Amino acid sequence: MNLFDAIMLVMGSMIGSGIFIVSASMSRELLSPEMLLLAWVVTGLFTLLAALSYAELGAAMPKAGGQYVYLQAAYGKLFGFLYGWTLFTVIQTGTIAAVAVAFAKFTGVLFPQISEQNVLLQIAGFKLSAVQVLAILTIFLLTASNFREIKKAALLQNIFTVSKVLALLFLIGSGFYWLMGSNSSQWNFSWSGISFSTISPALFAAALVGSIFSSDAWNNITFSASEINQPEKNLPKALVIGTSGVTLLYVLANIMYLKVLPFDMVQQAPSDRVGTVFMQTLFGEFGAVLMAVLIMISTFGCINGLTLSGARVYYAMAMDGLFFKQAAKLNQNQSPQVALLIQGIWAALLTLSGSYGDLLDYVVFAVLLFYILTVAAVFVLRKKQPQMQRPYKVLAYPIIPLLYILFAAGICISLLILKPEFSYPGLGIVLAGIPIYYWLQKKA
Repeated sequence: MNLFDAIMLVMGSMIGSGIFIVSASMSRELLSPEMLLLAWVVTGLFTLLAALSYAELGAAMPKAGGQYVYLQAAYGKLFGFLYGWTLFTVIQTGTIAAVAVAFAKFTGVLFPQISEQNVLLQIAGFKLSAVQVLAILTIFLLTASNFREIKKAALLQNIFTVSKVLALLFLIGSGFYWLMGSNSSQWNFSWSGISFSTISPALFAAALVGSIFSSDAWNNITFSASEINQPEKNLPKALVIGTSGVTLLYVLANIMYLKVLPFDMVQQAPSDRVGTVFMQTLFGEFGAVLMAVLIMISTFGCINGLTLSGARVYYAMAMDGLFFKQAAKLNQNQSPQVALLIQGIWAALLTLSGSYGDLLDYVVFAVLLFYILTVAAVFVLRKKQPQMQRPYKVLAYPIIPLLYILFAAGICISLLILKPEFSYPGLGIVLAGIPIYYWLQKKA
């Protein structure tokens, strides 16, 4: 992959359906337009701090597996395995399942027969809907597509990433055009709207969950680091350019939501689909169809990026004897075909379970915990391996990684206090990997 391919993989993995949905729930928690916008800006800066730290690790260790490799190098095999275990059981596969279902649901706007109410098979308490069937078919279509060599898989990713960036630009541009023609705005920025007197810093931190995970998966590019041309140069550039570009698009999209729609309409968007309400306001009923098409493009490209990247971690784990042995094999195109298949099968099963949404909520805390550990690995490895070649070093060290660790730790503490029903089960999923790790070690 060249630099452009790598940037497209970063942006394509980040942009899914979240930007069109999560602002509604966030606005109900944050209570003012200014606080909502601040949340997206803070999330963008937060993501960039992490990306700058990962860039040092990625340039120094451009290997398949990325974050799994960094954690293993800093803390040992157990921590690497726990990350890979959580990634496989829930983070990557659960996200693939959730985004595939979102793709199928919005396809139903164009083809009404694709709906959750259209049950195709029912045995005892088990139901198989048309939405689930399409979601599974999409997962396996993109899994099979990634059996090809990385350059061809990256080309498909580029096409869909460019398409969804253009889709977001169309949404933003449509808002600007509407505002120029109407000469009115539902909202004008006021510094008084940014206040922690009505909402505590802890509540603000907890409300960031939606924006953080709409901006997540940027780290997926590190999983494929060994397949990037000149990774010591292109990986840091891709991380910084990709995360900054998506942040700018997200902030502009939210400004348009707030300028065009009354704030209470953002808060009360049906099924939280604020993007759909926005497009309906601009284009009438045709706007709902247009929004569905935009989200279909966005989610399809997101699934492809997640599928391409995740399998590289399981391949690296298998090479270390910490995953199914067959997953360490490459096909004639040098693609981890078995790892891709195992990932696709588990994602499909999560789609059938209907519980993937709950699982994703549970791992919010766990994902942040692994981000903290990985950024802290910058400090650990500088002390542990001072002679390691570091083609790129994080800017303003140690301030940038330290700021990220403190900020992410604050969010984790807020989640433990305010959302224990999600944070503690998430931690439980991670810890469940410990006995499995020792069983694998004993078996080996």
